[in-house]
Amino acid sequence: MFPLASRGGKHWEVDWFSLASVLFLLTFSPLIVYYFIMSCDQYHCSLTDPIVDVLMGNSHLSDIWNKTPSLSWKAANIYICWVTFQVMLYILFPDFCHKFLPGYVGGVQEGAVTPTGTVNKYEINGLQAWIITHALWFANAYYFHWFSPTIIFDNWIPLLWCANILGYAVSTFAMIKSYLFPSNPNDCKFTGNLFYDYMMGIEFNPRIGKWFDFKLFFNGRPGIVAWTLINLSYAAKQQELYGQVTNSMILVNVLQGIYVLDFFWNEAWYLKTIDICHDHFGWYLGWGDCVWLPYLYTLQGLYLVYHPVQLSTANAVGILLLGLVGYYIFRMTNHQKDLFRRTDGNCKIWGKKPQYIECSYTSVDGTKYYSKLMISGFWGVARHFNYTGDLMGSLAYCLTCGFEHILPYFYIIYMTILLTHRCIRDEHRCSSKYGKDWKRYATAVPYRLIPGVF
Repeated sequence: MFPLASRGGKHWEVDWFSLASVLFLLTFSPLIVYYFIMSCDQYHCSLTDPIVDVLMGNSHLSDIWNKTPSLSWKAANIYICWVTFQVMLYILFPDFCHKFLPGYVGGVQEGAVTPTGTVNKYEINGLQAWIITHALWFANAYYFHWFSPTIIFDNWIPLLWCANILGYAVSTFAMIKSYLFPSNPNDCKFTGNLFYDYMMGIEFNPRIGKWFDFKLFFNGRPGIVAWTLINLSYAAKQQELYGQVTNSMILVNVLQGIYVLDFFWNEAWYLKTIDICHDHFGWYLGWGDCVWLPYLYTLQGLYLVYHPVQLSTANAVGILLLGLVGYYIFRMTNHQKDLFRRTDGNCKIWGKKPQYIECSYTSVDGTKYYSKLMISGFWGVARHFNYTGDLMGSLAYCLTCGFEHILPYFYIIYMTILLTHRCIRDEHRCSSKYGKDWKRYATAVPYRLIPGVF
């Protein structure tokens, strides 16, 4: 174990396995992103050819590096303008969408109670930012012509260096801030280990001023707003190179577009999820949202630029249905939980009053809280059935690319590992929080993801 830091806030110890995992991710995650993007740029999206080339002596690592586009002023200007624009949309324009969109929850909303009993307020305006951004994008593409719709693809690797600079800069700033001027000292978590604290974060909700919340901004903007723009740029490049946009590219844009729009439509609900409620802000979120998300979550569209796949009608319909059913399960599972929470169980799930297990927990300030764990609807099928729907959608994205290369299937592999880990991490936290009540819940709903299997 490592010594505890002698500061205010919570004190944690780091075991050797956790430290080894942190060092592995800090070292290899940037290399993984580079390797995938480089493989598409230089080896037509083959993950094995670069290794074979080097091992056979046909190429050297220095040759691969020298062929990699470097940081350019053009990319830097694009990225600075992009991030600045998203910051302005976040802090200068209060949400107006909730005033005319029925069912949409925007504007000032309260987050979950932090471990020390604090309730933060957030300006929910992500949907508005997404609409404004994409309206300008299409206005440029069809009317103003300020820049080419392929601008993102054409500068993809130089933009990678810009994204890395921002990711490391914001993570480093967040760590320094946690020591010098934390937003809420009592919600800080110190381990005394530099690498772990840098990776997993110290501050729970770092903020600048009253409204600029690091977690909410970097989780949603600039990465997720950019996700659909990146896919549109890939589609534009496919049109430029081949004279058409394939049905597989359209499917990727539609299915991932639904996911992105769902995120922003339910941004207020997102305040209750693990990223906001439990994770501290460090490199894991800061760099991950700037680099990992926009570069690896969009691999399917990138692959289809190099390998345009025209699916048969039957395959296209099958993939679309898989994605839509997965989305339905994902959304309805989360909707059932949200409805149950908002009504304190006084609602109907699948036409019946939901069953639940009553439980209690105590916060660090000694306050006792009472809660209910629903065991009806999709939450009676599996304890994390929303993740099951998410995985179905993830598989649909990958299937649009055919089976010629493994690269586009990285997403489903990664999401399976991520969500399985989240299942285990969630349940460890819930077991510690609810104790014997959690055991009763696990007995009532015995499976995590797939009924009868896991």
